[in-house]
Amino acid sequence: MQRGESGNPFGGDDDSQLDPRGYSITLDRDTLYSSWFQLADTDHDNKLTGPDAVKFFERSQLPRPILAKVWALADNARKGYLDPSTFAKAMDMISIAQSTGDISADIYRQKSAKPIETPQLSGLEKHHQKLLAQAQAEQNPFTNGTSSSARTLPDGDPLVQPRGINRSPSSSYTYKGGAAQSSFGGANQSQGNQSSFVSPGKQTAKEAMRRARKPLSMKHCTSIIDGLKTIYFNKIRPLEEAYKFGSFFSSLLTESDFEAKPSVLLLGQYSTGKTTFIKHLLGRDYPGIHIGPEPTTDRFVVVTHALEERRTPGNTLIVQPDQPWQGLAQYGNGFLAKFEAASCANKLLEEVTLVDTPGVLSGEKQRIERTYNFIDVCGWFAARCDLILLLFDPHKLDISDEFKQVISTLRGHDDKVRVVLNKADQVDQQQLMRVYGALMWSLGKVFKSPEVCKVYIGSFNADKPIRTDMNPSGEELFNKEQADLLQDLFEIPQRSCDRKVNEFVKRVRAAKIHILIMGHLRKKMPAMMGKAKAQEKLLANLQAEFGMVQREYHLPAGDFPDVVRYREILQAYDITQFPKLKDSMLKAIEDSLSVDIPSLVRQFDNPYA
Repeated sequence: MQRGESGNPFGGDDDSQLDPRGYSITLDRDTLYSSWFQLADTDHDNKLTGPDAVKFFERSQLPRPILAKVWALADNARKGYLDPSTFAKAMDMISIAQSTGDISADIYRQKSAKPIETPQLSGLEKHHQKLLAQAQAEQNPFTNGTSSSARTLPDGDPLVQPRGINRSPSSSYTYKGGAAQSSFGGANQSQGNQSSFVSPGKQTAKEAMRRARKPLSMKHCTSIIDGLKTIYFNKIRPLEEAYKFGSFFSSLLTESDFEAKPSVLLLGQYSTGKTTFIKHLLGRDYPGIHIGPEPTTDRFVVVTHALEERRTPGNTLIVQPDQPWQGLAQYGNGFLAKFEAASCANKLLEEVTLVDTPGVLSGEKQRIERTYNFIDVCGWFAARCDLILLLFDPHKLDISDEFKQVISTLRGHDDKVRVVLNKADQVDQQQLMRVYGALMWSLGKVFKSPEVCKVYIGSFNADKPIRTDMNPSGEELFNKEQADLLQDLFEIPQRSCDRKVNEFVKRVRAAKIHILIMGHLRKKMPAMMGKAKAQEKLLANLQAEFGMVQREYHLPAGDFPDVVRYREILQAYDITQFPKLKDSMLKAIEDSLSVDIPSLVRQFDNPYA
């Protein structure tokens, strides 16, 4: 009998036999994979990490280089673990590799167009018998009223289906014997986060500083994100609180900031097509959308996924601990009245959150009348998002003073920035060349860098096709540019974990420089008399003090904050109230950068690497 002739992945005989009562056992592919996932996940936290995966994948008897490819393709978001859905994907790829001898993204795409057989795994005979017993107990019409979602089998091992696997009617597997179709209705609840971080509000300042000096153990971490939280709440946040880092750089992080989905921030002057661009991506309107030639979007709108359409006001959003918007409370009711979430069902929004913003204004009077600091709010979102899109159109190439300030807040986030020249089909070919040149010249002056970020040219309008009357030869270019931009957007979830690590390292480096600056200034303050004059002198000569810190600790000049903004913030504080810098504090940060984070990434890298 050739592989695949029997529906039994354990190598059973012909499936056509019925049991004495006249019905057969049918276990669909996803039920089978659910039981395998639970068997492989030894700590039952709904996360299959590298060591457990290596042990279970060995049952396939495939070479390690092939299994390394399977892990890399299944964990393409580099989370460091497999959940039930990515485990099912890995099982499909193992099956393909067993039949073809190799696996790649192209092979998987090609083979997944048709139903895929379950893989051949050795050593699961006992588990197979449990499945049959479970199926028989559930289907038997004379069984007692025991719940089918958590029935205990002869040796006390409950078979419960974890969440996360989408059922597919494309393939099922029928087993002969004295039982009928199995249906696992329960859900395996996660046992919670086992990381060892402590809530900052529950520890005194001395306890926090003491925790920051202790070496960390990552053995209880179940993912890269879990490990980052452990490092942050045990080592970094106590120092950030002591040196008021949240006031100088960005507000302190919460657990929801680490768990948040990747997001895309759209910025641009009014009527450049930001809201229309979101509609183009979603293929539909979101709740509360309004599009027009005038400044129509007067608020920050976070477009998220939900099964039902709804709009949630800002004050409600900031008190939800599972949402990453709590840090926006610092901007007050003036901003929160102009902040809301629009939720709707959409496949893209399941993976990415989109942030629509008010159009950047050009008139001084209009900017003054805003009831919140628009520049700071944009900076808050820029620090937390995964991609920043700056939208222009051929008729609005001028960069206003407010737009320059917005772009200046993006300093340090250059790798996230993409420029979109929208509505490019409204000018002819010669005008488009001139517009593109003028835009690049303007951006070069504002970004103050010889390297200008990537510019996409196109017309992103869900309601109208690309115009060909102005520039007939431009349609092919616009379509290619659109495809490149959409590809960039759709790859965001895969890069999200790497991006979180990158942003975390960037934040820790910024915190290190801030602490060194404050430690240097604190050391120069007198112990008794003349504190006010000494602080005034230090602030006036802050640029030179930055230079001293840079030379003493051999730091890059480009990593230092803007001296004008830093001086404005520091004027509100008494430097003598900051703690003196100790070697142990500096060592805690150095260990995080040179030991803890590299060890964490290595721990959750491809287990076959």
